[in-house]
Amino acid sequence: MSTDVNEAFAAERTGQLEDARDWERALQDRLAAGTVERLPDGRYRVLSGWDAGEILSARGVPQHGLDLTRGTAALYTSAPAWHSLGNVVPGGISDIDKVLELGGIDYGVTTAPATYLWNGEFRVDHELFHTVRTDTGASLGVVGKGYEVIQNRGAFEFLQELVADSGVIWETAGALRGGKKVFVSMRLPQHVTVDAEGINDRIEPFIVAINSHDGHSPYQVVVTPWRPTCENTERFAVRDAITRWKIRHTRNATDRVKEARRTLGLSLNYYDQWAAEETALARTDIAIDEFNQMIDSLWPPQDATGPRSARNREARRDRLHGLFEGETQRTGHTAYAAERAVTEYLDHYADIRPSAASGLKGNKPAARGLRLLEGTDDELKSQTHRRLMLLRQH
Repeated sequence: MSTDVNEAFAAERTGQLEDARDWERALQDRLAAGTVERLPDGRYRVLSGWDAGEILSARGVPQHGLDLTRGTAALYTSAPAWHSLGNVVPGGISDIDKVLELGGIDYGVTTAPATYLWNGEFRVDHELFHTVRTDTGASLGVVGKGYEVIQNRGAFEFLQELVADSGVIWETAGALRGGKKVFVSMRLPQHVTVDAEGINDRIEPFIVAINSHDGHSPYQVVVTPWRPTCENTERFAVRDAITRWKIRHTRNATDRVKEARRTLGLSLNYYDQWAAEETALARTDIAIDEFNQMIDSLWPPQDATGPRSARNREARRDRLHGLFEGETQRTGHTAYAAERAVTEYLDHYADIRPSAASGLKGNKPAARGLRLLEGTDDELKSQTHRRLMLLRQH
């Protein structure tokens, strides 16, 4: 069996768009089924499926998040996206300058001193600067004096060497949130298969490079099965990365981008190793008692003190069992299914409480996206993988 996450997402999103045309009728069904929930501001959050966590407008229309500064959506893609926006070039192109132009990310970014109004006059803050688009003059973020801009072309041009080396084609390029974040992706010529003789889960790898100018997010390159075409799939690309490489926008950041060429070579080798280990998990049966033992090792029962903690522990266990049983319908009662259940729980359902200091208090979707971006739960996922790999020795 081959699972193309991009095709599956597009099919589900098409269904949502069809539902949106008769939103009031479909709304009650989805609320009753527990697949969406209403937010205080009248919008809705998707709770299940490929796009769990996505925010829908009050009319039920998915929000693409693409930059519309120039009057059209800033997106180039080699295949039509669910929202039918952007410049579609069937078969794709290999020239980076054309990709940047069609993706609407061929602009430069500079910095300008921040100012503030005091007693009727503007003063300059010599410690803070605005990152500014050179084509529109729009402010993209506020940064400190140690911040170094990584220009869009410089962030992505090293991938041109991969295009020249192996003949791969640029798949997508675009900008989000007014140009504060930009991305490009290319499909690798090879694929990996988890358990070819069993579940035959074929994974098509993409290299995705993501640059930001908002002062909050690092520059990063990930190897992932997702092809980003909007804000949601950009989030998925980071969430489901097989491996990642990132740097902060500090001094000499541009020079460190060049290191990614060597690191990517190591990452692609790791992709094969990862597939071999996942195949081993797919061929390892797991009993419910073993699944419970794994849960207890990740979230020790002794940490659940008091009635409320005990209730939360039981709710987490019930959720994990539900996710595990759902995954077993596709991959059997295997360690592979157990790993997928834990990953889905951490990405979509684990309780989070964003603090006021984070600037995201009350905004759980944004806080969850930030956790995915920063790899907050990566260690728990690694612990899960290591423990499940030990089952093969029994």
